[in-house]
Amino acid sequence: MSPFLVLHAHPFSSYSWKVLIALYENGTPFEFRVLEDQASWAELERLWPIKLMPVLVDRERTLIESSIIIEYLALMHSGPVELLPSDPDMALAARFRDRFFDQHVMTPTQKIVGDHLRPEEARDPHGVAEAHEKLGKAYRWIEANIPADGWAIGDDFTLADCAAAPSLFYADWVEPIPEDCPNARAYRARLLARPSVSRVVEEARPYRAYFPPGAPDRD
Repeated sequence: MSPFLVLHAHPFSSYSWKVLIALYENGTPFEFRVLEDQASWAELERLWPIKLMPVLVDRERTLIESSIIIEYLALMHSGPVELLPSDPDMALAARFRDRFFDQHVMTPTQKIVGDHLRPEEARDPHGVAEAHEKLGKAYRWIEANIPADGWAIGDDFTLADCAAAPSLFYADWVEPIPEDCPNARAYRARLLARPSVSRVVEEARPYRAYFPPGAPDRD
């Protein structure tokens, strides 16, 4: 495993969590450059003018977008945890669930959180209401489609679970998973008990005061 990996990210960022979980799962050596001052943000902009985190640098190669970064790690810095299954059908299932958690759980969560950052006169109550409704539908899908035990696609922890952990962690803060979705609630609890996930939760704890809607007193 290479000692030359550098991750530009932040401990409270959901998509940074996603990559950190993948790195921690396999004990992959890397340097964590936290985006916390003008110089670190300027470096991120040099690497990726869109200025979105995380960005991974492997010597002269720059990787962007969390799912691509994790697939790159699986290809070039693999470890005992096979984050992208070698079986093509299982790999497709992992990729689908990765997209599901990013697009249908994290995206509406970000809509709700982002609205709190807007001036009062620029807020979007209709869009926020739609986001809450989308999360409710996503929870019902998880309830029906995620295994009752184990992980997103079965017995093995994969890319899909790296996406699910931050998505469900923050989504449940803004739209709690209802009690009549016990399978979804149990899956979130299993994720939070996973050592790689509990590690990112603890590393992010000092930043909870910055959560725009206000972090609940739990987790």
